[in-house]
Amino acid sequence: MTDIKVPKRPPGTLRMMIWNLLNGGVDRGNEARLIDQLKVVAACAPDLVCLTECAQWHLDKQQLLKYAEQTLGMRSAVLARSHVGDGRNNTTLLYGPDLRLVNYNVRGKGSFHHALIRARFRPREAGDIPSADFLVYGTHLHPYDGDSRLAEARWMTDSGGVFPGLPARAVLLGDLNTADRELEDWSQVPVNLHSRYRIVKNDGDFGGVDQRAVRVLLNSGWKDPHTVLGVPRPPTVGHYYANERVPWRLDYALLSGMQPAAVWTHPFDENFKLSDHLPHFVDVQTPEWS
Repeated sequence: MTDIKVPKRPPGTLRMMIWNLLNGGVDRGNEARLIDQLKVVAACAPDLVCLTECAQWHLDKQQLLKYAEQTLGMRSAVLARSHVGDGRNNTTLLYGPDLRLVNYNVRGKGSFHHALIRARFRPREAGDIPSADFLVYGTHLHPYDGDSRLAEARWMTDSGGVFPGLPARAVLLGDLNTADRELEDWSQVPVNLHSRYRIVKNDGDFGGVDQRAVRVLLNSGWKDPHTVLGVPRPPTVGHYYANERVPWRLDYALLSGMQPAAVWTHPFDENFKLSDHLPHFVDVQTPEWS
C-alpha cells in the first residue's frame, strides 16, 4: 500500500469520514485488504467514521469490529445489520476519544435495504453541556432501486433544519448510491446497470439520471460542503471495475447547522484497489456551547 497524503486538519475542527469497504475488506477469508484499509483510516485520523458494507463483521462475536476498534483506538456506537438477503452486510459508526456518545438508535428497521444509524455525540471537553450536542447519521442507501432510495432518504429530512427534541446540528455520512450528474452518453454504463442510476418509468423505459434521494435532502436544508466552500466535487467510484469506468460521486458528507472548514476525497486512481469506493471526509467547525 502506498502512503496516503491526507490534508492536515484545521485547528478547532472535527473530522468526519465515510468509506464503503467492499465486502468488509475481506477476500475469501484473507484480511490483508482490511489491514491496509484500517491504515488508511488511521492516516486520515477521523474523530468519527461511518464504515459501510462491513460484510460479516457480526460473525465470531464481532471479531472484525473489535479488531477495527483496537487498531484505530476508537469505539463503535453500534454495528447495524442489513435486513435483506443473507444479512451479511453491516454499517457502523466509530468514534474517537474526543467525542462522547450520548445515545443512538437504529432507525427504520425493516424499511432500509441496509441500515440507518442516528447517534447523538458531544465533544468531551463540553462536559455536561447539552448545547454542544450534534447528531450523526450513518447510512447506506438502496443500491438498486431509486424509489426505495428516495423513501429511505426521507427518514433524514427532519434534520435538515431545526426539529423539536433534536440537536440543531447534524452530519450525514453515507454511501447514498445516487449519481451526481446526467450523462450525455449512457453507453458508458452497462445497460444492465442503468436501472441503478436512472429514473425507471412505469412502462419500464429509462428516463434521466435519478438524483431524487440527494435532491430531497438538499431541498430539506442539508448542505453539501463542496457547494458551501466553492470547491469541485470529486468522484468516489469508477476506478475499480473494468466494465464501469464512470467516475460517479456516490458518497456524501452533508451538514446541517454546522460549518465546513475543508472537504477531501482520495484522489481518483485506477490503481487504488483497497475498495470500489474512495475514502471521503469533511472537517467541520467544533460546535460552540455555553
